[in-house]
Amino acid sequence: MATTSRAGHPLPYDTYREAVARETRRFADTVAGADPATAVPSCPDWTLDDLTVHVGALQRWFSALLTRRVQEPPRSREVDLGLPDDVRDRPAWVAAGVPAVADVFEATDPLAAMWAWGEDQHARFWARRMLFETLVHRTDAERAVGRTPDVDPALAADGVDEFLVNLPYAGLFAPGVEKLRGDGETVAFRCADAADGAVEEWLVRLDPDGFRLLPPAEDEAAAPAPSTVAVRGRAADLLLFLYGRVSHGDPALDVTGDIRVLDRWVAHTAF
Repeated sequence: MATTSRAGHPLPYDTYREAVARETRRFADTVAGADPATAVPSCPDWTLDDLTVHVGALQRWFSALLTRRVQEPPRSREVDLGLPDDVRDRPAWVAAGVPAVADVFEATDPLAAMWAWGEDQHARFWARRMLFETLVHRTDAERAVGRTPDVDPALAADGVDEFLVNLPYAGLFAPGVEKLRGDGETVAFRCADAADGAVEEWLVRLDPDGFRLLPPAEDEAAAPAPSTVAVRGRAADLLLFLYGRVSHGDPALDVTGDIRVLDRWVAHTAF
């Protein structure tokens, strides 16, 4: 794996289709049999039932968007959920949606032009987004029931990229993002478990008019670019840090440089 940001070029579409199904089943297995009133610490004020409804509803909503091939922001988020009244039936309801999601993926050209709130204006945007919504919430559920989550390193690295590529467009629902500015400071996210011992790095520059993900170094053997502050860790830990599930003080992360810049990043990037 080269020193790179994939910069919006996703993994193969089939990877997302298979991973969404797998992560959805893992989520459903985690919440099945657990007390639906269990608090979810990483999602303040939510219970496991709230999280379960969110995951199942979001997948059905994304599937509706893909089916319709929407070309502009939808005016309504109404969709037939078929949500069971009995909270004990809701984990199975989430799992029952897996075949329908797979059918939608199968019927969708990933390169079909579509409206998306992020950078990639193709159907594949929604498949990628569905995966990381499901994966991160699966880790939320596991933590809530006392399990230690594990995340496939390749998927986690793609999730880091997906987050950073789309973050500049997230002001629609995360207004703090629009106030993330600087005077040329750079924040580096460095993957400690990249394949073949290579360095995988994402470098973001904060400018007076906003921020942007810088293109990857052309020299694959180059040393990591200098940065104002750097966060190094396993891809899974970087992903969970970006989503606010791990703090930069966590021993799994190695932080070097100006911590004040990283504090500014954290304060403005909450999803």
